[in-house]
Amino acid sequence: MHHGICHLSIVPVRLQAEDTEPMLTQLLYGDYFKIIEKRKFWSKIRDGYDKSEGWIRNDQFTIISKESYNELKNKGMYVSDLVSFVSKEKGELLPVVKGSYLGSVAFFNHEFEGSFVNQKGPKSLFIETALYYLNAPYLYGGKTPFGIDAAGLTQMVYKIHGYTLLRKAAEQATQGEALSFIEESMPGDLAFFDNKEGEINHVGLIMQDNYIVHSYGCVRVDRLDQTGIFNMELGKYTHKLRVIKKII
Repeated sequence: MHHGICHLSIVPVRLQAEDTEPMLTQLLYGDYFKIIEKRKFWSKIRDGYDKSEGWIRNDQFTIISKESYNELKNKGMYVSDLVSFVSKEKGELLPVVKGSYLGSVAFFNHEFEGSFVNQKGPKSLFIETALYYLNAPYLYGGKTPFGIDAAGLTQMVYKIHGYTLLRKAAEQATQGEALSFIEESMPGDLAFFDNKEGEINHVGLIMQDNYIVHSYGCVRVDRLDQTGIFNMELGKYTHKLRVIKKII
């Protein structure tokens, strides 16, 4: 099995090996992965962080050895600014967005100047981090301040602070400890919501005083109660509460 690393700012991971296929998720600068099938122009990959799978273009990543792959893992250094830059060997600047993995900078012989997080942070900081994404547009499969989905928001917040969440809302709902009431939760805990078929399809971070930050149209703050999310602008509930989870 081959291994790879993302050397660009943002790379789409698609359902099938075509540029027109839906985007399932994204790789950010420094993300590493296993290559489970390689074709002429595309490769199917398994993300080294959350094990999600999909197809990426062969001209958007660098092949690395198994040894390099293992060395890159678990260094826990992530960009904390919305946008920073790394300097490449020829002096070119490459933008890197919040949550990009900096454990790869030395591998590429790049230089980084900016703010980063390199240790597990207290849950009290999770909401502050989530609010950096405020007004980022909803983008299915997105994980950046320029477009992010609901599970992408929760995953990136936890990732920046050193904790692993899976990629989809339904997958994240299998993690952690269920709580019976909102009053038992702490800021940074997760609230999950389901559709009419009972499928969990949405997630957000619980805030103080019965508010929630989530990605719906854009990253926004709404009211939360035992019924679900109440959108104050629309004057109605938009999501039905399924379960509250304490992940850490």
